[in-house]
Amino acid sequence: ENTYSLRPGLQHRFKSSTVKECIHAILKEKLANVQYIPEEMPELTKSLSETIKDRLKEEGFDRYKMVVQVVIGEQRGEGVNMAARCFWDADTDSCAHDVFMNDSLFCVVAAFGCFYY
Repeated sequence: ENTYSLRPGLQHRFKSSTVKECIHAILKEKLANVQYIPEEMPELTKSLSETIKDRLKEEGFDRYKMVVQVVIGEQRGEGVNMAARCFWDADTDSCAHDVFMNDSLFCVVAAFGCFYY
């Protein structure tokens, strides 16, 4: 009998709401009192993306490839537009995003979950 599943079970599907809550909690914890210092931002973006990716792995999204994108910019009252497009399986793959702002910086995080067949 073949037991290899081609689709994730309901309990293992990428849940955008759960992912957004994880992202929001991490950003609130890590960025609440951070000031924008340009020299420190490359390391901070890398650290945030690793932390978020590791936390999402703990959520039990078995056989999902995770892509986490973090953008941090200085809060200067200017507008920023971002967009992403994906070619994927709409039944199994999804994404979530969240935005954090304080007086000094803004941070946009997008997490993409792609089911690995």
